[in-house]
Amino acid sequence: MGGIIDNLTNAINIWNEKMAEIWILLTQTPQNFKGGHIWEIIVKIHGTLTAIGLALLVLFFVIGMVRTCTNLTEIKRPEHALRLFLRFAIARGIVVYGMTIMTKVFEIIQGITSKIMSTVSAGSATTTTIPEEIIKAVEDCGFLESIPVWAVTLLGGIFITILSFILILTVYGRFFKLYMYTAISPIPLSTSASENTQSVALTFLKSYIGVCLEGTIIVLACIIFSQFVASPPVIDSSSSAISMLWTYIGETIFNMLVLVGTVKMSDRVVKDMMGL
Repeated sequence: MGGIIDNLTNAINIWNEKMAEIWILLTQTPQNFKGGHIWEIIVKIHGTLTAIGLALLVLFFVIGMVRTCTNLTEIKRPEHALRLFLRFAIARGIVVYGMTIMTKVFEIIQGITSKIMSTVSAGSATTTTIPEEIIKAVEDCGFLESIPVWAVTLLGGIFITILSFILILTVYGRFFKLYMYTAISPIPLSTSASENTQSVALTFLKSYIGVCLEGTIIVLACIIFSQFVASPPVIDSSSSAISMLWTYIGETIFNMLVLVGTVKMSDRVVKDMMGL
């Protein structure tokens, strides 16, 4: 009857592999992700859009200057002219060095994430295992009793496999968002040249910080889940194999659902925290 438990074992192995992969992804930078090939393309796109961003910066600056100055006399005033010059210079610096600024922001937040991991000594994700008493009970099942046991392990295995891929897709989606924010950054950052449009640039930067913080929330969720895994459900060895399986699979899937739900809502959690 060893083959019956294989459905559940294979699904849990997939879950453990995805958890280990997530742990690696959360400690990687966009520059090193997938060997850095994606980052090279993002850098090229960013460089192309920087020229467009500088052109838009001049446009937003002129529009802002026209709206804030009722007449040419105000522009001739030294303090007003200096303020306009400083705004233009700062806005231009934000557009030109936008990638550097965003990279530094990511490094700071990545440092926070690494500090959390080192504080709890979490070098890797905790693996989920099937208790030995369940494996033994399933192996000792008769033919008729093995039919419902096989059905439960099959359904449980399918559900766990689906949760595994949802989890890893969410983490990969965060990397996609990091790349997209970095590539398109010169366009929204160019709005900082005008007081009337600078809110767009501020919203963009706060949203980018939120995406970076998603990694911290995911790490916290994984650490909390690891504590759940470290305390497996209590199994009554005197009960039947099907009852033991239901208890174990039910609680395991519940914990996995909590983790997947938290990871999926990591962006919402960050927005609530930062008031975005």
